[in-house]
Amino acid sequence: MVYDYVIVGGGSAGCVLAARLSEDPSVTVCLIEAGGGGNDIFIRAPALIPAMISGRPRINNYAYHTVPQPGLNGRRGFQPRGRGLGGSSAINAMLYVRGHPRDYDEWAELGAEGWAWDDVRPWFLRVEGNARGGDAWHGGDGPLQVSEQSAPRRISRAFVDACAEVQIPRNDDFNGPEQAGAGLYQVKQFRDGPQKGERCSAAAAYLFPALARPNLTVLTRTRAERLLVEGNRAVGVQVRRRGRRRRIDARSEVILSGGAFNSPHLLLLSGIGPEDELAAHGIAPVHVLPGVGQNLQDHLNYTIIHRSLRRDVVGLNPRGLARLGRAAGTWRKTGEGLFATPYAEAGAFVPSAPGLDRPDLQLHFVIGIEDDHMRRLHLADGYSCHVCGLRPKSRGSVGLTSRNPADPPRIDPAFLNHPDDLDTLMRGARIVERVLGAQALAPWRGARLYPHDGSDAALQADIRAHADSIYHPVGTCRMGTDDMAVVDPQLRVRGMAGLRVVDASVMPRVIGGNTGAPAMMIGERAAAMIAQARKG
Repeated sequence: MVYDYVIVGGGSAGCVLAARLSEDPSVTVCLIEAGGGGNDIFIRAPALIPAMISGRPRINNYAYHTVPQPGLNGRRGFQPRGRGLGGSSAINAMLYVRGHPRDYDEWAELGAEGWAWDDVRPWFLRVEGNARGGDAWHGGDGPLQVSEQSAPRRISRAFVDACAEVQIPRNDDFNGPEQAGAGLYQVKQFRDGPQKGERCSAAAAYLFPALARPNLTVLTRTRAERLLVEGNRAVGVQVRRRGRRRRIDARSEVILSGGAFNSPHLLLLSGIGPEDELAAHGIAPVHVLPGVGQNLQDHLNYTIIHRSLRRDVVGLNPRGLARLGRAAGTWRKTGEGLFATPYAEAGAFVPSAPGLDRPDLQLHFVIGIEDDHMRRLHLADGYSCHVCGLRPKSRGSVGLTSRNPADPPRIDPAFLNHPDDLDTLMRGARIVERVLGAQALAPWRGARLYPHDGSDAALQADIRAHADSIYHPVGTCRMGTDDMAVVDPQLRVRGMAGLRVVDASVMPRVIGGNTGAPAMMIGERAAAMIAQARKG
């Protein structure tokens, strides 16, 4: 099988790439995805997110784990990643967040020339079909439907009021001129038509409408095992499909879109990466590239949970499940109501200290008890507030656990390796405590799930005992121009021909917010770069 472009990974960026590149009928495109079709009821129905995110069982989820983290009392962190068309956009909370404009200016300052805010903003607008219409800050007719929530809970609005009580101002648009403040999140969700109320994943927005094109081939349940390289050029991919090894050749380019874990993993399996990492697993070096798998960054998250005195939240008890069951019927008929919830309905961006040039904390307010990625279940009604540090100084890595492609990558985020990250998270936790103690939330406020004596030492211990990822890993195939950069600003793998990486792994630094929308922007921008390169 021979195609012009072979894309490995059907996630947020890969779906965008496959759809945009195949708009040209003169080229052939093959998209390879290890998971399934990305259109089952668990993905389409927003309220079924918990069934996927826990990884128990593994529904549309790689359910990776980290190596033991010294900063988290030696615990192994949990890393849910989407497995199937749409990638993590098929299993996340659907929140549409772009980050702060200064984040992208920093990318350019770090060597990612052409990726400053003024450069990337047009590509965000191209992605976005916002219910509010198009303007200088939003796209109105892009493929990705960005919508208001149909029926946010009263407690979510009370959270925004509680933030105002502690001097966090209201902000109705986190993607507008000002990021700071508290409000309800916009969501990536269909707002009309037969799909109303369903998740609008990258696959649903971009790929599914393109599947009828004769020049686009999508291979699901197909695992890429290694890249095929001749000289210094990538010429294809070896895959395993239906128990058999096959070769898929690329006339023009192979493009890796597996994300911050799977893209460096495939490069390493193919002999592209740091010499010592390859040698440790008996892999002959094809191209020594020391930055592959380095520079891993993720947002470490700490959650404060309360039981609720009111029942108008989501509880895993007979009353709550019955309410959710009734809501499923409403959702099937109208696309609205509780079953359309992202759970993390409200949130805030706040600075941890005065004088910062932008918020360095993000809050996600969840209308139920979310403990240990839904792997520790509670029957009580309750609510949760997450806080994460947006600009971690800790740097981790991704490597190999073995040379077997079926084995998961070795993931080490090095959480709290830098002491400043713990200080920031502690300041964030104190802000959350003040918000959750405000009068606006008094009608709901029950006992705290994991109480402690309130001292700094006790808070630090609780963070080390409970904090974990909020699912924003980036940076492991960093773009730039220095010796540790993996790709150049055109996303071409340095020192190789016919090979690019297009996903969140190319980010030089994690942005200040959720990473799904930026990954789609990267896909849009890369598709245009590739099309331009083809024209010569």
